[in-house]
Amino acid sequence: MGGLTFGLDKLTLGLRVPRNQARVDVAAYHPIFGELDEDTRLESALLALDWLLGEDDVARWVGEITAVTFEPIDAVAAVHLPAVVADVAGGAGEDEWVLMEGQTGGGAALVATVRYPLRPVDHPLCDRHIAITLPYAHRDDNGLPAGDSVTALRDFEERLAARLAKRRDEAVIAVHLSAEGHRVVHVYADPAGDAVTHAEELAAGWDEGKPRVDVAHDPAWTAIAPFLT
Repeated sequence: MGGLTFGLDKLTLGLRVPRNQARVDVAAYHPIFGELDEDTRLESALLALDWLLGEDDVARWVGEITAVTFEPIDAVAAVHLPAVVADVAGGAGEDEWVLMEGQTGGGAALVATVRYPLRPVDHPLCDRHIAITLPYAHRDDNGLPAGDSVTALRDFEERLAARLAKRRDEAVIAVHLSAEGHRVVHVYADPAGDAVTHAEELAAGWDEGKPRVDVAHDPAWTAIAPFLT
């Protein structure tokens, strides 16, 4: 790297597992890092982690990665990383849903329910983004669903989930987002499957306003990037 020999036997790692997070943040140190520029240091660290864990598990379990020029005081030999990741993975439960609150760009209240953990690497065939937009008739003072609309939206999402559950490897409901009188359900699906047909059929029965189903190619899941684990 940068004309210098990068020996994995000299690589050490500062490891931190954030509270209530199924990931490992890594501060990588190697004696040659002080002689490399920042980009080359980070590239070296990424290549080393890919070699130690494999690209998929780096994407799945490793969070923040930094390449430092001073060895962390609690650093361990890089060879221990797979065991630490295995321990974190073993403690991770089944998918859960996390409630998040915020604001739109215009300052309106926003509520999102997000599948957790949410990682594209866990759904390698799902590169088709399906956004189902449902206007709701009953809302509170903040523009969020209220009254009968809450029941109607829950019923829609349960029916959608039931249909997609039969094709578990072909589609995943990733995010429900409500703001300013609209609920947007974000689904990622295998283009070879029939998730779009199911979404359109269910949306056609929505009676609280004109629904919309937008479909796009999005292998990086950029449409929901703020919510990725």
